[in-house]
Amino acid sequence: MRFEGKVAIVTGGGSGIGKATSIRFAEEGARVVIAGLHQKEVEDVARQICDSGGEAISVVVDVSQPDQVEAMASEAIKAFDRIDVLLNNAAILLSGSVLETSYDEWNRILAVNLTGVFLCSKAVLPQMIKQQRGAIVNVSSSTGNLQAIEHLAAYVATKGGVSMLTKSMALDHVGEGIRVNAVAPGPTDTPILRDVFETDEQIQEFANRFPMERLGSPKEIAALVLFLASDEASYLNGSVIAIDGGQTSRA
Repeated sequence: MRFEGKVAIVTGGGSGIGKATSIRFAEEGARVVIAGLHQKEVEDVARQICDSGGEAISVVVDVSQPDQVEAMASEAIKAFDRIDVLLNNAAILLSGSVLETSYDEWNRILAVNLTGVFLCSKAVLPQMIKQQRGAIVNVSSSTGNLQAIEHLAAYVATKGGVSMLTKSMALDHVGEGIRVNAVAPGPTDTPILRDVFETDEQIQEFANRFPMERLGSPKEIAALVLFLASDEASYLNGSVIAIDGGQTSRA
Protein backbone atom coordinates (compact mmCIF):
# COMPACT_ATOMS: atom_id res chain seq x y z
CA MET A 1 0.00 0.00 0.00
CA ARG A 2 2.72 2.45 -1.01
CA PHE A 3 0.15 4.92 -2.36
CA GLU A 4 -2.53 4.85 0.32
CA GLY A 5 -4.17 8.29 0.51
CA LYS A 6 -2.47 9.47 -2.68
CA VAL A 7 -3.97 10.47 -6.03
CA ALA A 8 -2.52 9.41 -9.38
CA ILE A 9 -3.43 10.63 -12.85
CA VAL A 10 -2.64 8.24 -15.69
CA THR A 11 -2.91 9.46 -19.28
CA GLY A 12 -3.48 6.86 -21.93
CA GLY A 13 -4.99 4.93 -19.05
CA GLY A 14 -7.50 2.93 -21.05
CA SER A 15 -5.15 0.31 -22.48
CA GLY A 16 -1.65 -1.12 -22.51
CA ILE A 17 0.88 0.32 -20.09
CA GLY A 18 -1.58 2.94 -18.85
CA LYS A 19 -4.24 0.39 -17.96
CA ALA A 20 -1.78 -1.93 -16.21
CA THR A 21 -0.32 0.98 -14.23
CA SER A 22 -3.72 2.36 -13.26
CA ILE A 23 -4.72 -1.02 -11.84
CA ARG A 24 -1.43 -1.36 -9.93
CA PHE A 25 -1.78 2.12 -8.45
CA ALA A 26 -5.27 1.22 -7.23
CA GLU A 27 -4.08 -2.10 -5.81
CA GLU A 28 -1.53 -0.19 -3.75
CA GLY A 29 -4.06 2.24 -2.32
CA ALA A 30 -4.08 5.18 -4.75
CA ARG A 31 -7.19 6.92 -5.94
CA VAL A 32 -6.77 6.96 -9.70
CA VAL A 33 -7.85 9.30 -12.49
CA ILE A 34 -8.02 7.23 -15.68
CA ALA A 35 -7.54 9.70 -18.53
CA GLY A 36 -7.68 8.89 -22.21
CA LEU A 37 -9.10 9.64 -25.60
CA HIS A 38 -11.59 6.76 -25.80
CA GLN A 39 -14.50 7.03 -23.38
CA LYS A 40 -15.42 3.34 -23.21
CA GLU A 41 -11.85 2.28 -22.50
CA VAL A 42 -11.28 4.68 -19.60
CA GLU A 43 -14.72 4.00 -18.15
CA ASP A 44 -14.09 0.25 -18.29
CA VAL A 45 -10.78 0.57 -16.40
CA ALA A 46 -12.30 2.85 -13.77
CA ARG A 47 -15.21 0.43 -13.34
CA GLN A 48 -12.81 -2.51 -12.98
CA ILE A 49 -10.95 -0.68 -10.22
CA CYS A 50 -14.13 0.32 -8.39
CA ASP A 51 -15.58 -3.19 -8.66
CA SER A 52 -12.40 -4.46 -6.98
CA GLY A 53 -12.85 -2.09 -4.05
CA GLY A 54 -10.66 0.76 -5.24
CA GLU A 55 -11.43 4.38 -6.07
CA ALA A 56 -11.20 5.74 -9.60
CA ILE A 57 -12.80 8.17 -11.99
CA SER A 58 -12.52 8.39 -15.76
CA VAL A 59 -11.85 11.53 -17.79
CA VAL A 60 -11.95 11.79 -21.57
CA VAL A 61 -9.04 13.95 -22.72
CA ASP A 62 -6.99 14.69 -25.80
CA VAL A 63 -3.64 15.56 -24.24
CA SER A 64 -2.77 17.82 -27.17
CA GLN A 65 -5.61 20.21 -26.25
CA PRO A 66 -4.78 22.67 -23.43
CA ASP A 67 -8.38 23.25 -22.35
CA GLN A 68 -9.08 19.53 -22.06
CA VAL A 69 -5.89 18.96 -20.09
CA GLU A 70 -6.74 21.76 -17.67
CA ALA A 71 -10.20 20.25 -17.24
CA MET A 72 -8.60 16.87 -16.46
CA ALA A 73 -6.51 18.37 -13.66
CA SER A 74 -9.52 20.26 -12.31
CA GLU A 75 -11.60 17.07 -12.28
CA ALA A 76 -8.90 15.29 -10.30
CA ILE A 77 -8.74 18.04 -7.69
CA LYS A 78 -12.53 18.29 -7.53
CA ALA A 79 -12.88 14.56 -6.96
CA PHE A 80 -9.90 13.89 -4.67
CA ASP A 81 -8.56 17.29 -3.44
CA ARG A 82 -4.97 16.63 -4.44
CA ILE A 83 -2.61 15.27 -7.12
CA ASP A 84 0.41 13.26 -6.03
CA VAL A 85 1.45 11.40 -9.16
CA LEU A 86 1.20 12.01 -12.89
CA LEU A 87 2.05 9.32 -15.42
CA ASN A 88 2.45 10.87 -18.87
CA ASN A 89 1.78 7.78 -20.93
CA ALA A 90 -0.51 8.87 -23.80
CA ALA A 91 1.20 8.45 -27.17
CA ILE A 92 0.70 7.51 -30.79
CA LEU A 93 2.95 5.68 -33.22
CA LEU A 94 3.60 6.89 -36.76
CA SER A 95 5.87 5.15 -39.25
CA GLY A 96 7.90 6.94 -41.90
CA SER A 97 11.15 8.67 -42.70
CA VAL A 98 11.30 12.46 -42.87
CA LEU A 99 10.46 12.28 -46.57
CA GLU A 100 7.56 9.90 -45.92
CA THR A 101 6.08 11.98 -43.08
CA SER A 102 3.67 14.76 -43.97
CA TYR A 103 3.64 18.11 -42.20
CA ASP A 104 0.28 17.34 -40.62
CA GLU A 105 1.46 13.91 -39.43
CA TRP A 106 4.58 15.47 -37.93
CA ASN A 107 2.56 18.07 -36.06
CA ARG A 108 0.05 15.52 -34.77
CA ILE A 109 2.58 13.13 -33.28
CA LEU A 110 4.52 15.98 -31.67
CA ALA A 111 1.27 17.38 -30.29
CA VAL A 112 0.37 14.11 -28.57
CA ASN A 113 3.72 12.56 -27.64
CA LEU A 114 5.70 15.65 -26.61
CA THR A 115 3.40 18.65 -26.25
CA GLY A 116 1.01 16.38 -24.34
CA VAL A 117 3.69 15.73 -21.73
CA PHE A 118 4.34 19.47 -21.50
CA LEU A 119 0.65 20.35 -21.14
CA CYS A 120 -0.22 17.67 -18.59
CA SER A 121 2.81 18.50 -16.47
CA LYS A 122 2.01 22.21 -16.67
CA ALA A 123 -1.56 21.49 -15.52
CA VAL A 124 -0.63 19.47 -12.42
CA LEU A 125 2.52 21.26 -11.28
CA PRO A 126 0.71 24.15 -9.52
CA GLN A 127 -1.13 21.66 -7.27
CA MET A 128 2.05 19.68 -6.60
CA ILE A 129 3.90 22.90 -5.78
CA LYS A 130 1.11 23.87 -3.42
CA GLN A 131 1.52 20.50 -1.69
CA GLN A 132 5.35 20.79 -1.85
CA ARG A 133 5.32 17.18 -2.97
CA GLY A 134 4.73 15.17 -6.13
CA ALA A 135 6.13 12.73 -8.64
CA ILE A 136 5.89 12.86 -12.42
CA VAL A 137 6.82 9.82 -14.48
CA ASN A 138 7.06 10.17 -18.24
CA VAL A 139 7.05 7.35 -20.77
CA SER A 140 9.91 7.74 -23.23
CA SER A 141 11.12 4.78 -25.29
CA SER A 142 14.26 2.78 -25.91
CA THR A 143 13.65 3.82 -29.53
CA GLY A 144 14.23 7.52 -29.19
CA ASN A 145 16.08 7.71 -25.91
CA LEU A 146 19.18 5.61 -26.58
CA GLN A 147 18.64 4.28 -30.08
CA ALA A 148 17.04 5.29 -33.35
CA ILE A 149 15.39 3.00 -35.88
CA GLU A 150 14.59 3.23 -39.55
CA HIS A 151 11.28 4.72 -40.71
CA LEU A 152 10.23 6.13 -37.33
CA ALA A 153 11.65 9.64 -37.63
CA ALA A 154 8.81 11.54 -35.95
CA TYR A 155 8.26 8.99 -33.19
CA VAL A 156 11.97 8.86 -32.37
CA ALA A 157 12.12 12.66 -32.26
CA THR A 158 9.21 12.88 -29.82
CA LYS A 159 10.56 10.25 -27.44
CA GLY A 160 14.00 11.82 -27.43
CA GLY A 161 12.27 15.09 -26.57
CA VAL A 162 10.40 13.43 -23.70
CA SER A 163 13.68 12.22 -22.21
CA MET A 164 15.25 15.67 -22.25
CA LEU A 165 12.08 17.40 -21.04
CA THR A 166 12.13 14.97 -18.11
CA LYS A 167 15.60 16.09 -17.13
CA SER A 168 14.76 19.77 -17.52
CA MET A 169 11.65 19.55 -15.34
CA ALA A 170 13.56 17.56 -12.74
CA LEU A 171 16.04 20.40 -12.36
CA ASP A 172 13.41 23.12 -12.37
CA HIS A 173 11.19 21.66 -9.65
CA VAL A 174 13.46 19.70 -7.34
CA GLY A 175 13.38 22.57 -4.82
CA GLU A 176 9.60 22.29 -4.62
CA GLY A 177 9.57 18.68 -3.50
CA ILE A 178 8.78 17.31 -6.94
CA ARG A 179 10.69 14.53 -8.65
CA VAL A 180 10.49 13.90 -12.41
CA ASN A 181 11.75 10.67 -13.97
CA ALA A 182 11.03 8.60 -17.05
CA VAL A 183 10.84 4.99 -18.12
CA ALA A 184 12.13 4.00 -21.55
CA PRO A 185 10.38 0.75 -22.48
CA GLY A 186 11.60 -1.52 -25.20
CA PRO A 187 9.18 -3.48 -27.39
CA THR A 188 6.13 -4.06 -25.21
CA ASP A 189 3.03 -6.13 -25.88
CA THR A 190 0.51 -3.30 -26.21
CA PRO A 191 -2.30 -2.55 -28.68
CA ILE A 192 -0.22 0.20 -30.30
CA LEU A 193 2.50 -2.33 -31.18
CA ARG A 194 0.13 -5.13 -32.17
CA ASP A 195 -1.49 -2.80 -34.67
CA VAL A 196 1.78 -2.85 -36.60
CA PHE A 197 1.67 -6.61 -37.21
CA GLU A 198 -0.87 -8.89 -38.84
CA THR A 199 -0.11 -12.22 -37.10
CA ASP A 200 1.31 -13.59 -33.85
CA GLU A 201 4.08 -15.18 -35.90
CA GLN A 202 5.18 -11.77 -37.15
CA ILE A 203 5.19 -10.47 -33.58
CA GLN A 204 7.39 -13.37 -32.44
CA GLU A 205 9.77 -12.83 -35.36
CA PHE A 206 10.05 -9.21 -34.27
CA ALA A 207 10.62 -10.20 -30.64
CA ASN A 208 13.37 -12.64 -31.66
CA ARG A 209 15.48 -9.70 -32.78
CA PHE A 210 16.04 -8.70 -29.15
CA PRO A 211 18.23 -10.34 -26.47
CA MET A 212 15.41 -11.88 -24.40
CA GLU A 213 13.51 -12.96 -27.53
CA ARG A 214 10.18 -11.79 -26.16
CA LEU A 215 8.18 -8.63 -25.71
CA GLY A 216 7.88 -6.89 -22.39
CA SER A 217 4.51 -6.93 -20.67
CA PRO A 218 2.61 -3.82 -19.56
CA LYS A 219 2.70 -5.16 -16.00
CA GLU A 220 6.49 -5.20 -16.07
CA ILE A 221 6.57 -1.54 -17.14
CA ALA A 222 3.95 -0.69 -14.52
CA ALA A 223 6.14 -2.14 -11.76
CA LEU A 224 8.95 0.27 -12.64
CA VAL A 225 6.56 3.22 -12.90
CA LEU A 226 5.23 2.53 -9.41
CA PHE A 227 8.75 2.33 -8.02
CA LEU A 228 9.70 5.68 -9.55
CA ALA A 229 6.52 7.29 -8.23
CA SER A 230 7.00 5.89 -4.73
CA ASP A 231 9.02 7.12 -1.77
CA GLU A 232 11.36 4.19 -2.36
CA ALA A 233 12.79 6.20 -5.27
CA SER A 234 13.25 9.35 -3.20
CA TYR A 235 16.81 9.94 -4.47
CA LEU A 236 15.97 9.36 -8.13
CA ASN A 237 15.38 12.56 -10.05
CA GLY A 238 15.92 13.33 -13.73
CA SER A 239 16.61 9.69 -14.54
CA VAL A 240 15.49 7.95 -17.73
CA ILE A 241 15.55 4.23 -16.99
CA ALA A 242 15.60 1.69 -19.81
CA ILE A 243 13.36 -1.34 -19.34
CA ASP A 244 13.95 -3.14 -22.60
CA GLY A 245 15.15 -6.69 -21.98
CA GLY A 246 18.69 -5.73 -22.95
CA GLN A 247 17.82 -4.06 -26.26
CA THR A 248 19.98 -1.00 -25.72
CA SER A 249 22.86 -2.95 -24.19
CA ARG A 250 24.06 -3.79 -27.67
CA ALA A 251 26.57 -1.45 -29.24
